[in-house]
Amino acid sequence: MTKVSIFLARALLGGALILTTATASYALEGGRLSKEATITLDQARDAAMKAQPGKILDQELEHRKGGSGLRYSFDIKVGTVTHEVGIDAKTGSVLQNSAEGNK
Repeated sequence: MTKVSIFLARALLGGALILTTATASYALEGGRLSKEATITLDQARDAAMKAQPGKILDQELEHRKGGSGLRYSFDIKVGTVTHEVGIDAKTGSVLQNSAEGNK
């Protein structure tokens, strides 16, 4: 292999690793439940960010009491505080918006 082809191979591998890492950070825990949801993850994420602007640290789709019984749950960091925001997966309504530990 020439130096150029080694450089290109390393660059492509590095790009693939970055893409894989970025994609994994937005993985949806409970994704197998998505076929039961009426609204998409993107729609739920938009609703959560509207309710509590910040940085999404974690996201999950889960069965839980309240609303339709199926909700997207987001941990959103605002400054030094993490908020849990719950979005009904069938209606898109905000079910919860509270600082962690203050549910």
